[in-house]
Amino acid sequence: MNFQLTDDQIQLQEMARQFAVNELTDLANTIEESREPLPDEWRKRYGEMGFLGINIAEAYGGMGLGNLEALLILEEFAKVSSAVAFPVFEANVGPARAIEFFAPEKLKRDLLPRVCSGDLVVAVAMSEPNAGTALTDLTTRAVVSEDGVTLNGTKRWCSGGGHSGGYVVYSRMSDDAGAKGIGAVYVEKDRPGLSFGDQERLMGFRGIPSSDIYLEDVKVPLGNIIVPAGGFKKLMEAFDLERCGNATMALGQASGALDYVVDYVQEREQFGKPIVEFQAVQLKLAEMAMRVEAARLLIHRAARNAEDGFPSIFESSIAKCFSNEMAREVTGAALQLMGGYGYSAEYPIERRLRDSWGWGIAGGTIDIQKVNIAAALVGKRFNQRG
Repeated sequence: MNFQLTDDQIQLQEMARQFAVNELTDLANTIEESREPLPDEWRKRYGEMGFLGINIAEAYGGMGLGNLEALLILEEFAKVSSAVAFPVFEANVGPARAIEFFAPEKLKRDLLPRVCSGDLVVAVAMSEPNAGTALTDLTTRAVVSEDGVTLNGTKRWCSGGGHSGGYVVYSRMSDDAGAKGIGAVYVEKDRPGLSFGDQERLMGFRGIPSSDIYLEDVKVPLGNIIVPAGGFKKLMEAFDLERCGNATMALGQASGALDYVVDYVQEREQFGKPIVEFQAVQLKLAEMAMRVEAARLLIHRAARNAEDGFPSIFESSIAKCFSNEMAREVTGAALQLMGGYGYSAEYPIERRLRDSWGWGIAGGTIDIQKVNIAAALVGKRFNQRG
């Protein structure tokens, strides 16, 4: 096994790092204060630089690179903030990849070049008021007829809700119970009957829009069906890649906090010397670094073993679970090392701590990842309803 990045990967990573640090740091602070998402002109700039189509095929406007390259860039953006990284997340490891793998060719060619250019943001609408972890309980209905598809239902916790230009809506598309009846349909934001609730005010994730979505007799053409009824397994395979993206967003909070606090402890003086000279601080830095490196290796393993496809549920769940828990620990330790300054909103550490808690909830909670891991170990899915 080779744990070294190639020269091309290192160059790509460094380009992303320089752009994120030099161009996006002040913007991240502005977004944190305003709670407004990344401005359109910045997203289009991302597109011009290739950051929104890293692992999307060149035929659809992307760079045609691998999942690992996408995650390398995502981490560098996430080190600055979740909000400035979120468009990179959505385009490279989010619903756009499900469209690329499973949607009809016409829909791919219509949507993906616009995603890669930054002209279109696509969000996923999965959860419902009574179907979060129990996703197969969803009740949003998509009725298929000769004239098209008609959708009715309510979606909750949609990151991008009210802001994104289109939505991959998980829906019940047949009368079959559970997963067998579930598929996904693409719904444009401007379709009559589609509306949005108030924007959520969350503990973290400021600048990442989130709202309920209401579908009342929303009609779309048959060509907007991404996955028909019975395709739930395919959707979950795509979601295994999104888990790696979630893990990388968590990793970015932790690795960014570690970079920041390593500089801080060398500058901050107490008792007449930099606090890095105290052994307790040294031990804490070492513990933080071990956790960050371990998380990164787990994420990269999942991405590498998947090649250009989707990682396994076992490897993606381990990567997400470990990274989510690690990020909470490392950002908390960074805050403690900075004392009152860490707790101040004038510094970025408290924001990283708040966002770290969010990534351990989004995309499947830490506990449900452990259920996935156990299920993979014993080779069966556990019946949570029994």
